[in-house]
Amino acid sequence: MQHQVVIIGGGPSGTLLALLLAQAKIDVLVLEKKPKEYVFSRIRAGVLEWNTVDMLTKSGVGSRMNKLGYIHEGTFLSSANRQFRIDFKKTVNKQVMVYGQTEVTFDLYEALRKYDVKILHDVDDVSFDNLNKEFSSVSYKDRSGISKTVKTQFIIGCDGFHGISRKYIPLKILKTYEKIYPFGWLGVLSETPPVSDELIYANHERGFALASMRNKNLSRYYIQVPNSDKIDEWSDQSFWDELKLRLPTEASDKIIIGPSIEKSIAPLRSFVSEPMSWGNLFLAGDSSHIVPPTGAKGLNLAVSDVHYLSQSLISFFVENDKNLLEKYSETALSRVWKGIRFSWWMTTLMHNFPGQNDFERKIKLAELEYLSSSIEAQKSFAENYVGLPY
Repeated sequence: MQHQVVIIGGGPSGTLLALLLAQAKIDVLVLEKKPKEYVFSRIRAGVLEWNTVDMLTKSGVGSRMNKLGYIHEGTFLSSANRQFRIDFKKTVNKQVMVYGQTEVTFDLYEALRKYDVKILHDVDDVSFDNLNKEFSSVSYKDRSGISKTVKTQFIIGCDGFHGISRKYIPLKILKTYEKIYPFGWLGVLSETPPVSDELIYANHERGFALASMRNKNLSRYYIQVPNSDKIDEWSDQSFWDELKLRLPTEASDKIIIGPSIEKSIAPLRSFVSEPMSWGNLFLAGDSSHIVPPTGAKGLNLAVSDVHYLSQSLISFFVENDKNLLEKYSETALSRVWKGIRFSWWMTTLMHNFPGQNDFERKIKLAELEYLSSSIEAQKSFAENYVGLPY
């Protein structure tokens, strides 16, 4: 069996790429390790850059998003119990959309039903061969345990940080950059009305906090915790008590608490691997780069990769032009590093680091005060938050 493109990973980046290629009449196979139910249950990103919204809409999967999503024209930041707002619409005339990654994935799977795209779930033992030849091969075991091999011109790794795709780039070529942060985020999902119509990022002497949302009756809250903390050490009540201490009073006084329906601790890291391609193998999303969630860049950078990669593959198959494919890694990484920088900067600004001294604390407070009073600083923040142009 042969396919023009085989995509490893059935998450949002893999399925969006599959959709765009299918719309260009390019033959695609998608291999996903997890069951479909698991893919739909993963609670991830909730803030979409306007580039992402525009791309989803143009690809034909925007109707449900535009009906159920929430447009945010700004966001709040706070420090020393003082809250201020950065107005995206006023500063850069753009906005973001709050719409969960789970919903995006569902919409993409629904859209793919209209096309002849095969998505195989519960796939195991995936391996690649002949990456430097005209045709490569992908071997795998299907859900019945039967070994199969398909030929393809291109393999696309959308299988995440722990996937197998990146490991096929030779170590003598692969260069990685990484920063592990000495804390994580304890997140709670609660069926309660959000405390604010827009997100609140709080810098507090006890640690960072974030008030986010999924819809009018579903809230998502986070607090910074040491990497050594365990979920069972945090009752719902202890979480709410700590959250209230860290949010500005005008928010904490009106917060509505309730039982958590999901609770987890996520470690934070910044990671980039270069290059994003080798031979017939191309990487996209978390398989090549990871950001802390502070700047809301994870899913959005993956969509950015898909934008460049879809254009490159369509140019190759439709116009017989390799130029964009040869430049893909360089082009994608240019935007990736800008997203990495913004996420690192915002994480550093809003969190307390172990051993942080009074001088470092004062510097962060001064920067937040400057951000609150400078329209030029707010414009720079907004430009990065809503998404740099492709």
